[in-house]
Amino acid sequence: MRKIRIVFLLLLIAVVVPSQARLKVGLVLGGGGAKGAAEVGALRVIEETGIPIDYIAGTSIGSIIGGLYACGYRSADLDSLFRNEKWMKLFGDDILKGKEIEGLFRQFVNVPDSIDFDSLSIPYRAVAVDIKGDSVVVLRNCSLTRAMRASMSIPGAFKPVRIDGKVLVDGGMKNNLPVDVVKAMGADVVIAIDLTQNKRKERKYSLKEKTGIGGVLDYLISRPDIKIYKQNVSEADVYINPDLKGFSAADFKPKAISEMIDRGLKAAESKRSAILSLKKRIRKHSR
Repeated sequence: MRKIRIVFLLLLIAVVVPSQARLKVGLVLGGGGAKGAAEVGALRVIEETGIPIDYIAGTSIGSIIGGLYACGYRSADLDSLFRNEKWMKLFGDDILKGKEIEGLFRQFVNVPDSIDFDSLSIPYRAVAVDIKGDSVVVLRNCSLTRAMRASMSIPGAFKPVRIDGKVLVDGGMKNNLPVDVVKAMGADVVIAIDLTQNKRKERKYSLKEKTGIGGVLDYLISRPDIKIYKQNVSEADVYINPDLKGFSAADFKPKAISEMIDRGLKAAESKRSAILSLKKRIRKHSR
């Protein structure tokens, strides 16, 4: 009788106390123009490990790759896309063609014009900056193609995008590696792919004071977002930073793209054991 009672109590505990939900994984994709090709290579390794991705946040080119990934594209699809001549010509020859790029995005994104990004295959956020308020804007509920375009709109290169009364430009101006954004979405652990090569000390600039491509480049090189950037790097559980020295954000030539994809793959491969350890941690937590 005593054994029966013990078994009954154990069964009751199992019913009353639910099993722990597994840790949620956030994927962060940083900005860097053509250097985003390295993120494609890194994603191939991440996919091979089989670790689940529950949330995605991206800035600039990272918002484009992240938006497509959230819609169901995978590394093989993105690899083909980056090597596509039409894509390269559109980004490489005349970068003032904002409308053409947005039209290209629509060809790849088969979702309604206005959508809650939580309803995508993987919940997603795009990071932009409101040039009027000089503040970060996290896009989560609007046209997906417009959000992607806004996040990559480098002042002086692309026209700003107006959404909900805000004048939006490239999110890399304020938050180029949005680990904080994916954590706010609910991620418990984070895999971050950072394209940053020049990690300088903080210098204070106002975005409003910078005009023209020269001013914008000076702004970007000064790394005004360095404080939040360093905090975000420190909070990534797996940090992947491919060696892309010698490449620029405008290197959309096929040879450069191929090499950067390969470098991203190698950088992620060096973190394969860390990703697998994180995967084991997730499984252990969910028992």
